[in-house]
Amino acid sequence: MPWIRAMGNIKRVRVTISGRVQGVGFRYFTQREGERLGLVGWVKNLSNGDVEAEAEGDEAQVDAFVEAMRRGPPVSRVLDCQINEIPANHRDVAFDITFF
Repeated sequence: MPWIRAMGNIKRVRVTISGRVQGVGFRYFTQREGERLGLVGWVKNLSNGDVEAEAEGDEAQVDAFVEAMRRGPPVSRVLDCQINEIPANHRDVAFDITFF
């Protein structure tokens, strides 16, 4: 489990990805990237066909996560990736796929 509270520049972003992003493993890709980068947060499908994620951790790692979201997994096709920086909440303890 990442221990982000001990780090310096903590950053949290909400990312909304549009395109061919559902039914192509995008949530699992997102979770793996978040875990690989030592981030915490969540990812979910939206009813309009987009995918939404929040990621929190070291600023450089969050920036790398955003770049991965812009690429997506090989079978996806990202048409738009909206990034909003939001306040860190320090509540997440893992990177989860959610269904809410």
